[in-house]
Amino acid sequence: MPYNTLRYEVADYILTLTLDRPEQLNSFTVEMANELVEAFTTASQDDEVRAIVVTGAGKAFCAGMDLSADNNVFGLDENLQPTIDDVNNRLDDPEIFHNVRDTGGRVTLAIYECTKPVIAAINGAAVGIGATMTLAMDIRLASEKARIGFVFNKLGIVPEACSSWFLPKIVGISQALEWVYSAEILTPEAAKEGRLVKGVYAPEALLEEAYKIARRIADNRSPVATALTRQMLYRNSALDHPLEAHKIDSLAMFYTSLVDGKEGVASFLEKRAPEFTSTVSEDMPDFYPWWK
Repeated sequence: MPYNTLRYEVADYILTLTLDRPEQLNSFTVEMANELVEAFTTASQDDEVRAIVVTGAGKAFCAGMDLSADNNVFGLDENLQPTIDDVNNRLDDPEIFHNVRDTGGRVTLAIYECTKPVIAAINGAAVGIGATMTLAMDIRLASEKARIGFVFNKLGIVPEACSSWFLPKIVGISQALEWVYSAEILTPEAAKEGRLVKGVYAPEALLEEAYKIARRIADNRSPVATALTRQMLYRNSALDHPLEAHKIDSLAMFYTSLVDGKEGVASFLEKRAPEFTSTVSEDMPDFYPWWK
């Protein structure tokens, strides 16, 4: 589909997803949220995509929510009085879906559900949702010009986009609390020291570093094994007992060994590059998605 706020460009099995409102510093809107959900959902079933790199057009990655919108800038209906019961039992009811649910959370949940590895190339300001959307991405790289801020408490609101689930898992509870309490803007060096980003790069080198990682994922790797691995690590690591992970590991190992696993072993023994044939769109095992 055509996008108004994004660029969706695929080359050599790598999707570059660019937030594309440069004159507004790629500030986040409800339209952008809907387009991001659509883009990640599409990429999940697109066999031409094996890895995704997300970046921003122009100077910023995403400077947070567009605060110039009329009425409630977050797109919420202030006439409602939603309850715990509403979000537990009516989450996809149109009234709750469109007027109560956090739009950033819908984006990070779409990223979490994605079958393809996701790399954030944070090229500039990443503030508010610009920071929290990257938490659902697997690897984050930062430009020397990046500035990252979990600024919600400064605005009198709370962290969103499922960041209360993701951020402590990435950087630890103490570091996460310090960053969200202080609501300060972090330098890329501070973000690296806190283990939020993998590395800090010159602006002109950032995308190429992201593509290097993406190529290592896309080249000579089984798309089905990669998709299963992504979901296994996120979901199994949150389970209460390793026995529960063992159940999923066993099924995933069984089914991947039947086709791509045989090719992988043969290519190793024959000292050649593997030729994996399974696709995410057609060959995911029947037990997937096991959490639904």
